[in-house]
Amino acid sequence: MPLERITLFCFEASYLLALVLEIIQMFQPRPILRLMGTACGSAGLVAHTLFLLNQPLSLSSQYGSLLFLAWILAVFYLYGSIHHRNRAWAVFVLPVVVGLILLADVNPKPSDGPGILDLESLRGERFWRMIHGGLLLLAGVGVCVGFLASVMYLIQAQRLKAKAIPGEGIRLLSLERLEAMNRRAINLAFPLLTGGVIVGVALFAQQSEISLANWHDRRIWGGGILWFVYAILLLLRYGIHLRGRHVAWLTILAFGLLVFTLASQHTTVGGLR
Repeated sequence: MPLERITLFCFEASYLLALVLEIIQMFQPRPILRLMGTACGSAGLVAHTLFLLNQPLSLSSQYGSLLFLAWILAVFYLYGSIHHRNRAWAVFVLPVVVGLILLADVNPKPSDGPGILDLESLRGERFWRMIHGGLLLLAGVGVCVGFLASVMYLIQAQRLKAKAIPGEGIRLLSLERLEAMNRRAINLAFPLLTGGVIVGVALFAQQSEISLANWHDRRIWGGGILWFVYAILLLLRYGIHLRGRHVAWLTILAFGLLVFTLASQHTTVGGLR
């Protein structure tokens, strides 16, 4: 199949079908359903990869950043589905992947230009813009992983509180493993987010057309508030040694801010577009 014929619908439909099969398999366990779900998810990931390789997408656009983040989480989904094949992994990760692709689809596709894989064009300011977008993208991966761990943590905690019968219903990782996953995600995301914010501020400050209106940029405000929330998360976890539900809910709030930030468009001129 020519690469030009691969569209968002191709891999989005594959991910959706994989999600449906995983949900059915969760209530009616059948090895063939798990195999079919993994095959559909793998096909979606292949199509997703080919689509990104064939498109000149930039990390500074909503469209590009959302699709690249969805791709990384799709890799995370496939790895987890194989490594944690006896756990309800895909039913949590795939909705986030599909949601990010849907959000990218409703945003305008940027006009053709040098993409992230066009290494020859990555010089000077464009190079630092790529560093800015790349750091924020990797921080976004940490935020998403923390979000997924937090949702699973809250559900597992509720199941234990309700004294659910072990082995029945949704099978999840233990609270200790989910809390450790959330902790590692926070530790990964904060330094990457800090680096991305610093590079972004430096790029913004060197523009010659800065005005007061530029500070109304929703993406700048969203990134700043997201950094502040993660700073609070670190303070609560390592300063006050807070654990459990409070940290989980704050991580979910941080994910909401991430989605808002990625879906917002820069209104500033020049380098940050």
